[in-house]
Amino acid sequence: MEPGSPDTDTGRPSPAPSLGEVALFGCCPRCGTRTLFAGVVKFAPRCSACQLDFDRFNVGDGPAAFLTLILGALISGLAIWLDVAVRPPFWVHILLWVPITIGAVLGGLRVSKSLLMTAEYRNRAGEAGRSE
Repeated sequence: MEPGSPDTDTGRPSPAPSLGEVALFGCCPRCGTRTLFAGVVKFAPRCSACQLDFDRFNVGDGPAAFLTLILGALISGLAIWLDVAVRPPFWVHILLWVPITIGAVLGGLRVSKSLLMTAEYRNRAGEAGRSE
């Protein structure tokens, strides 16, 4: 079902999900149902509602590389600032920064992978030399 095509239940056009909806809720870029992920950051093979094949999109490792650089710099800076300002014991740093880092990376990967897949879908991007 393409965005703008009639919805089978109501007969009205189904609106394409916004980028915010896709990023935050893991919505299918075509129909808007929350079927994009099969795991925390693993894409499902296809949308269970509209059968859009998610495997044909190549998001790659771009989101992971940018998140490593951005979150690494941000969390390192915050950890250094906390150490200089308060001088907590080392175990406090471990208890604080490890869960924050894990949460930020997993959340950031979900958002960035969703956004990149939606951009590929909306711009009809694909691998060079591949015709569809």
